[in-house]
Amino acid sequence: MIYFLSDAHLGSRVIKDSKAHEKKIVDWLDFVKKDAEKIFLLGDIFDFWFEYRTVVPRGFVRFLGKLAQLVDTGIEIHFFTGNHDIWTFGYLENEVGLIVHREPKTFTLGEKKFFLAHGDGLHTHEKGFQMIRKIFHNKLAQKLFRLVPPQIGQEFGYLWSERNRGGVLDAQNEYKGEKNEELVVYAKKYAETHAVDFIIFGHRHIALDLQLKDQKRVVILGDFATIFSYGVFDGENFRLDYF
Repeated sequence: MIYFLSDAHLGSRVIKDSKAHEKKIVDWLDFVKKDAEKIFLLGDIFDFWFEYRTVVPRGFVRFLGKLAQLVDTGIEIHFFTGNHDIWTFGYLENEVGLIVHREPKTFTLGEKKFFLAHGDGLHTHEKGFQMIRKIFHNKLAQKLFRLVPPQIGQEFGYLWSERNRGGVLDAQNEYKGEKNEELVVYAKKYAETHAVDFIIFGHRHIALDLQLKDQKRVVILGDFATIFSYGVFDGENFRLDYF
C-alpha cells in the first residue's frame, strides 16, 4: 500500500491540544505501518519548521521518532516541503531518514503515474503571495533569518502562521467548483500536456477526488488537522479515507 497525507500543521497555536494532535498522527503511522510500502507527506506537516545549524524546532519528538522507526524498518517516506515547512536543511534527511522534495515531482507507482505537489505557488497570480513565496525560498533571506536568535525566530514563525491559518483550521474552506478551484484549473491544464494518471495536491484543506478527461483524476487530500483525511493507493485503485 502507498499512503498520502498533507497539512497536519503540527504545532499550530490554533489547535487547542497539540499533544493529542501529535498522538493522532503517530497513531495513524502505527495504523498504516502494517502494509505501507511508501508514505508521501505532501507539505505543511509542521505549522512552522526552520532549522538552524545546531537547533531544530522544539517538540514533535514522538512524531519524528515514529518516522525514523518506520524508515528503519524499510518504509520509504517522502517529505514535500509546503509553504509552512520550507526550511529544512538536512535534519529531516540525515537524522530522520526522510526523502525531501522541494519541487513537484512525478512518480511511477505500480503502473500509474502520479504528479505530486503541495500546491502552493501553482494556483495563484496574486502578487503579494508570490512575492512572499520568493522571499521564503530565497537562499540569502534564509541565511539572514538564521542570524535571528532561535527563540525570536520561532516565535515570529508561529505568530505569522497563527495569523494566516485561523480560517483554514476552523474548517471554513468550501469547494468552489471546477471553474473557480484554482488547483483544479491548474490540474486540467497540466493533464492536457502530460501523461499522468493522478494529480495529487495538499494545501487547500478540502477533500476532493475529481475525474478529469481520459480517466485522469485530480485529488486534493484534505488535511490532518480538522478532517483527518488521507489517500491510499493499492497498486490499482486510489481512494480518500478518514482516520
